[in-house]
Amino acid sequence: MGDMANNSVAYGGVKNSLKEANHDGDFGITLAELRALMELRSTDALRKIQESYGDVSGICARLKTSPNEVCGDVSVGEEEGEGETGWIEGAAILLSVVCVVLVTAFNDWSKEKQFRGLQSRIEQEQKFTVIRGGQVIQIPVADITVGDIAQVKYGDLLPADGILIQGNDLKIDESSLTGESDHVKKSLDKDPLLLSGTHVMEGSGRMVVTAVGINSQTGIIFTLLGAGGEEEEKKDEKKKEKKNKKQDGAIENRNKAKAQDGAAMEMQPLKSEEGGDGDEKDKKKANLPKKEKSVLQGKLTKLAVQIGKAGLLMSAITVIILVLYFVIDTFWVQKRPWLAECTPIYIQYFVKFFIIGVTVLVVAVPEGLPLAVTISLAYSVKKMMKDNNLVRHLDACETMGNATAICSDKTGTLTMNRMTVVQAYINEKHYKKIPDPEAIPPNILSYLVTGISVNCAYTSKILPPEKEGGLPRHVGNKTECALLGLLLDLKRDYQDVRNEIPEEALYKVYTFNSVRKSMSTVLKNSDGSYRIFSKGASEIILKKCFKILSANGEAKVFRPRDRDDIVKTVIEPMASEGLRTICLAFRDFPAGEPEPEWDNENDIVTGLTCIAVVGIEDPVRPEVPDAIKKCQRAGITVRMVTGDNINTARAIATKCGILHPGEDFLCLEGKDFNRRIRNEKGEIEQERIDKIWPKLRVLARSSPTDKHTLVKGIIDSTVSEQRQVVAVTGDGTNDGPALKKADVGFAMGIAGTDVAKEASDIILTDDNFTSIVKAVMWGRNVYDSISKFLQFQLTVNVVAVIVAFTGACITQDSPLKAVQMLWVNLIMDTLASLALATEPPTESLLLRKPYGRNKPLISRTMMKNILGHAFYQLVVVFTLLFAGEKFFDIDSGRNAPLHAPPSEHYTIVFNTFVLMQLFNEINARKIHGERNVFEGIFNNAIFCTIVLGTFVVQIIIVQFGGKPFSCSELSIEQWLWSIFLGMGTLLWGQLISTIPTSRLKFLKEAGHGTQKEEIPEEELAEDVEEIDHAERELRRGQILWFRGLNRIQTQIRVVNAFRSSLYEGLEKPESRSSIHNFMTHPEFRIEDSEPHIPLIDDTDAEDDAPTKRNSSPPPSPNKNNNAVDSGIYLTIETNKSATSSSPGSPLHSLETSL
Repeated sequence: MGDMANNSVAYGGVKNSLKEANHDGDFGITLAELRALMELRSTDALRKIQESYGDVSGICARLKTSPNEVCGDVSVGEEEGEGETGWIEGAAILLSVVCVVLVTAFNDWSKEKQFRGLQSRIEQEQKFTVIRGGQVIQIPVADITVGDIAQVKYGDLLPADGILIQGNDLKIDESSLTGESDHVKKSLDKDPLLLSGTHVMEGSGRMVVTAVGINSQTGIIFTLLGAGGEEEEKKDEKKKEKKNKKQDGAIENRNKAKAQDGAAMEMQPLKSEEGGDGDEKDKKKANLPKKEKSVLQGKLTKLAVQIGKAGLLMSAITVIILVLYFVIDTFWVQKRPWLAECTPIYIQYFVKFFIIGVTVLVVAVPEGLPLAVTISLAYSVKKMMKDNNLVRHLDACETMGNATAICSDKTGTLTMNRMTVVQAYINEKHYKKIPDPEAIPPNILSYLVTGISVNCAYTSKILPPEKEGGLPRHVGNKTECALLGLLLDLKRDYQDVRNEIPEEALYKVYTFNSVRKSMSTVLKNSDGSYRIFSKGASEIILKKCFKILSANGEAKVFRPRDRDDIVKTVIEPMASEGLRTICLAFRDFPAGEPEPEWDNENDIVTGLTCIAVVGIEDPVRPEVPDAIKKCQRAGITVRMVTGDNINTARAIATKCGILHPGEDFLCLEGKDFNRRIRNEKGEIEQERIDKIWPKLRVLARSSPTDKHTLVKGIIDSTVSEQRQVVAVTGDGTNDGPALKKADVGFAMGIAGTDVAKEASDIILTDDNFTSIVKAVMWGRNVYDSISKFLQFQLTVNVVAVIVAFTGACITQDSPLKAVQMLWVNLIMDTLASLALATEPPTESLLLRKPYGRNKPLISRTMMKNILGHAFYQLVVVFTLLFAGEKFFDIDSGRNAPLHAPPSEHYTIVFNTFVLMQLFNEINARKIHGERNVFEGIFNNAIFCTIVLGTFVVQIIIVQFGGKPFSCSELSIEQWLWSIFLGMGTLLWGQLISTIPTSRLKFLKEAGHGTQKEEIPEEELAEDVEEIDHAERELRRGQILWFRGLNRIQTQIRVVNAFRSSLYEGLEKPESRSSIHNFMTHPEFRIEDSEPHIPLIDDTDAEDDAPTKRNSSPPPSPNKNNNAVDSGIYLTIETNKSATSSSPGSPLHSLETSL
């Protein structure tokens, strides 16, 4: 019991490490009993309470409030850097290293800070009202303990499970847990259980808290999503061993399970010795942090390693060539002896050669790559916040760029989640839009205003928006709010009528229920007459109407023929557009007549006069159709998965543009979908899903399990050449598994439950579909930014390495000195990654198809650009290096002695080289062969700042750098020539883009994703993470089953060695079963298979173990390769038996059973 109190976890995901206490002895009820009780529903729960505890007060008596000690601290790791200064080269090298480190550190820090802010936003402190010591107090949700008396009222989100003590007309929306949209009425005599994560929709009451944290219903689902693992790890080891063996086993297994239906699926521990190894492995597996290596990072790592190896090779060759050249030239050609006093000079030469080698290596290795990714992702995440995307996992942002399918909810995402009257039939006219109040006769308007105001529950109201510019808030019944909204649209105020006729003044109310499908309210007038207002489903109310208000406001006779006309011309057209039609009517009872029999409802609600028929719908958000069109143009399929009925879903999908008239697409209901994807045994088959999903656009009346099945089916499909990358939106607790399974899960920030947010990768803070399109744009932009940076970086790499290598080999000295190389490295790594990785996305990104997971980072067009620009730069650099002194009429810098002062010649080479990189940075902004490289350049302030800033610093280095930078001052003319040669890269770029890539057959792509066969074994372990934890749990059961069968088989072989050929079919099958097969039947529980398992390990009972399966059905082809379901069939032909097995022998019983 104390476990439960002390494992208090604010279910919003705030996890506290708490002291362990075991008070089971102090209470009259145990944790297990309470948990079992909270698993029950309605009448079952009531029966259990009455049988075991008498009533709710009996439970309260057994629960004593348990004290709750919370301790939680956050430690922030900080790094300290120390530096020692050498001089000149040392200082310069250090400076550039410090720059790179600082930029990286700053990025990490800002990212960390952002995530901290993000966590606090998600985990805002919630307060809840409890009664302690007779005082009503507000305490943080994390402090609620079992035994607390909590007050619940309209609008609360329940933070803990409890049992109702006293309630007034309490109605709860349990859709987030069960998916059931109808509100559940809670009362002491029918259904007293209140569950965490559900919303109080009406009424108020008090409850005694029975489960908090990971033991509450929401907590259990959290645990299934793997969010509850931390608590278990923090517990004291010894106590864990002694006391918590049972409970931990259950939790451990529940951690590995996954919520398949919204309700928690309890997994029992497998009580076996052999299971122990698996358990240890699983624990290790669970404790390992999940490696989050995204597709892009995988490609980049591979590319960086390849480039690094090439660079290392080049630098090694450079050093070897320099040393050999020096040794051969000095001691062989010039025949100089090795003099002891010259040794320091020779060593200095060798050190110089080594430094040149290191320089080549430094330039070759693109250490800016990871930085570029970090910057690009961090920048994108920050900007996505403004686009209402709160990114919880960095790589989700990049994955969205590859998305090929989006499975979206309807309500609230595609629609506005507020019912609205959009059409009306008033005074014999069908208005497609809400009419002006002037167009309606005054008496009809007054009937309409009074009828709607008093004949809607007074709890339904429209409140002003919480934020300025927001939409008004609808409180209470959605349909009634739509009708009240109609009055506001007609510039009338329902509140004035309600103030005039308060709720107490209503004479009689026939409330709405699902049988009568209408609601009626009787008013008593001052003259003693009565007037009844009715509203309800149009087909029901119209049958009871004998009159209708005509165009001039008078009542005229309404015959059955007229009714059929209205049904044909008004109601059916409205229904075909997915509108819900509601009829409003009234009836007068004159004063002189005897008072009607009010209890006889059928006589009262008849002979009505029809006022109006209105069409209500949840309108599509105005910006959604355009967003969906963009998705379709970008090669992304949008599917709608909704719990609504198929007609409404189809109508909304058509309005959104998901369905187009005349196209061959599927709209299925959940029932139909399930029938099509399952075989005769009720198992889900991937081949069947593959036939459906490519054409499926709308899945209506779907359960959360259907959503998970669809997502899993699309992801696992091998029909298309590229693996599908699926994004999913969800808001309910029961959407958790689908969000977790998807490549990118979007949770709703406003309507979403905390479980949904915890399972998601990105939270949509405005619940709007257009934000998903923005996420796609940002994701593609990340990819393109990295490619731009690569194009720039590799051009510099190729040129710098070849120049350093060739220069060193021909002139025994690198034309670019170590410090200069580091400056070039700083430009091209840190600054360029900042400049190119922060390009804002443009709409043009949505004009192409997704790249796919195997698309190489460097396309053939980019390769053409890299090699083309490298060629131009090499020609310029070598021309200057070998003929520059003649052209500028200056001293040659080649073959200078060891400590010679910097020469103008080499300074011009360095300056021109840097300026070519600067102008090439502008070229690198385009990677698909576009001509206009300046397009949108001023939209990126960071880019402009960095290019100008680099240019200014270059001037300072050249003019004032002196010896540290091996530079000598240049004249204006030399500067102009350098700038002219630098600008040449822009013109050369135009020339390159003229050459069609298709002509250049020799160009190869680079930076592919890791292919299947190249993946090392330890990385394949990552894929195991893809298996549902529940699947792994079930799989362990299977393995034990097979182990047992294998053991039996071995015994048979020992007894009957020569018959071994008959048993080849029993090799341990590859178990690739899908979790679906186990989940198909709700009555299937893991407990069913438990009794078999100990038998396998129990050697005495081994021979009897298979008798459990003696009622096996005949083998049927099983397409899902599921060994457990297909069973293992051994056919032992007794007539061939060499040893006659006596009926009593174990072998005989085994033969018959198998």
